[in-house]
Amino acid sequence: MPRPDAGEPGLLHALATLDHRDVDARELMDDAAADPDTLERTFHRFGIVNRIVSRPAAVYEEWVRPRLATTHRARLLDIGVGGGDLPFRILQLARRDGLRLEIVGIDPDERAVAAASRFEAPGFRAQVATTADLVAEGETFDIVWSNHVLHHLGAAELGALLADTERLVAPGGIGVHGDIERSRGAYLGFWAATLPFAWNVFAGSYIRPDGLTSIRRSHTAPELARAIPRGWRVKRGFPSRLELVWGSEIRDD
Repeated sequence: MPRPDAGEPGLLHALATLDHRDVDARELMDDAAADPDTLERTFHRFGIVNRIVSRPAAVYEEWVRPRLATTHRARLLDIGVGGGDLPFRILQLARRDGLRLEIVGIDPDERAVAAASRFEAPGFRAQVATTADLVAEGETFDIVWSNHVLHHLGAAELGALLADTERLVAPGGIGVHGDIERSRGAYLGFWAATLPFAWNVFAGSYIRPDGLTSIRRSHTAPELARAIPRGWRVKRGFPSRLELVWGSEIRDD
């Protein structure tokens, strides 16, 4: 079981180096040899952090609900399904509102899909797949979504994801990729907010060290704007959030 501060650089050093994206930093849970028990605890605790940081209710209200109806079933693709808590919560909100929604969660890591599968229910399934697999199968979705995927990617991988997203979005649909915005405030805020829980709620998980690594790997809004192709837009959100958006209503200036 890792110590609560395992994998963390010193706080002052980390804050001093946040002017540049740390593309060499690696999250512990991405290691193929990651401890299975620690990894499972991490997946199961994602929901705690995501309720505050990723705000599924806000995602639902802004991006998902406007594209749902009672008369036909919309389809949502969640890329990098992780522990499955976010898509499952969005599905619950749609059901609350009497709206029809089918969610497919994909991840190339079978460990993530196994964790997400605990949420399997009518209207939601998780499968081992990549966006390229779905493009090859001719799949399309009304909403193509990802959360905390962008900071894992290099330039070529980002370009491939965005190109696949455009192919997977059905006419009139939308693609949205949500992530953290790197800043000293975001790093210090996460460091301080998770510290009291490092020895209890988050103990025996990768939540704290990987969360801090994620911030160090993340983009700023200007960096992301320079990295994206024509037709995409960067939108800032709260708290320290970026959303990369593409769709029929997004227009170039």
